[in-house]
Amino acid sequence: MKSDLDALMAQKNFDALLVFGNAENNPPMTYLTGGGHVSAATLIKKRGETAVLFCNDMERDEAGKSGLTVRLYGEYPWQEMLKEANGDTALMSALRLRRMFKDMEISGRVGLYGFSDVSSLFAVLSHFERLTPEVELVGETRENSIFMLAMETKDADEVARIRRMGRITTEVVGLTAAYLKEREVRADEVVLKENGSPLTIGDLKEKINLWLAERGATPSEGYILAIGKDAGVPHSQGNPVDEVKLGQTIVFDIYPQENGGGYFYDFTRTWSLGYATPETQKLYDQVKNAYERVIENLDMNAKFKDYQALTCNIFEKDGHPTVRTEKAPLQGYVHSLGHGLGLNIHERPWSGLTAADDNLLKPGVVFTIEPGLYYPEQGMGFRIEDSYWMSAEGKIELLAEYPYDFVLEMKNWKK
Repeated sequence: MKSDLDALMAQKNFDALLVFGNAENNPPMTYLTGGGHVSAATLIKKRGETAVLFCNDMERDEAGKSGLTVRLYGEYPWQEMLKEANGDTALMSALRLRRMFKDMEISGRVGLYGFSDVSSLFAVLSHFERLTPEVELVGETRENSIFMLAMETKDADEVARIRRMGRITTEVVGLTAAYLKEREVRADEVVLKENGSPLTIGDLKEKINLWLAERGATPSEGYILAIGKDAGVPHSQGNPVDEVKLGQTIVFDIYPQENGGGYFYDFTRTWSLGYATPETQKLYDQVKNAYERVIENLDMNAKFKDYQALTCNIFEKDGHPTVRTEKAPLQGYVHSLGHGLGLNIHERPWSGLTAADDNLLKPGVVFTIEPGLYYPEQGMGFRIEDSYWMSAEGKIELLAEYPYDFVLEMKNWKK
């Protein structure tokens, strides 16, 4: 949680944090500011003190909504510094940043974060490091950065926002299922649009995008709506020209975000329209069994990777290759069981077999459970996914309920 930042800074021996970029669609900046329309900002948090947000003068009111101390770039006249930099805008920005640090009396180790143009930021920071030898800028790998560690556990407001996104997500999934079930079906089992032409994955996505937008959500990272062979490739987002047909597996993995770059939800169902073949029904049932076995065994403060091992055990006994039996499997169980969820679609805790032991299902974490089986050359794939919260009392709460029906019955078709 945000309240852990100072302790984490002390553990990592950081004297300050430096975050660049917009307040929207920029998780470290959003985390500390709450989001909003503040562009090209600079946030500096000194250990043990409240963060200071530097921004353009025209955005002072928006910045003020963050509740942080706000200071304006106008305090550092750019014309004066540009003259000092002989017209070099990167050097000018470095001079301004150096003045900010001096005003805040910051030296020592400073963690560097945020989303910004790499080339321009590198130019600025190269000058800054030369001008400010008393400051050591430190980068971190994303997986275990100070922000990932702080974001790992959520407070009540964060959980409420993720739960709200869950309601939106499942409502849109329900609309999608209802739309599909109402469609007419051609003799060759192709599903039709209202005008009698074939319904494609692209057509369906247009409707889903509209339903999300109407509810204040955005597919900022895209989403997976894949049929047949593409359903057997876990991260294939689907071919927009593919026609929707009966009896083929459809993997619908949707992970929308609050408008403005806020919190995500993550959810997957696998469908077969009209009917399922015996083979697809068997594999779907195996995935459902693995999902249920994992949920039944979840415990507070358990290592997340232990459930990845359990999932491998289950699928291997069913005769499938897994990430444990193959170095880089292209069929069978080919990914990890789940991940943390928040301002990033993938956060701590991690569930991979090689994840560190400190990736625990501890109180406050929001995480996904998503076993799957994939056989692209056989034209099928399966995944079931829900998002859960481990409460302070150790209760595991499903954040949005939705049925697990595999076959969607078509109202205007009989086998």
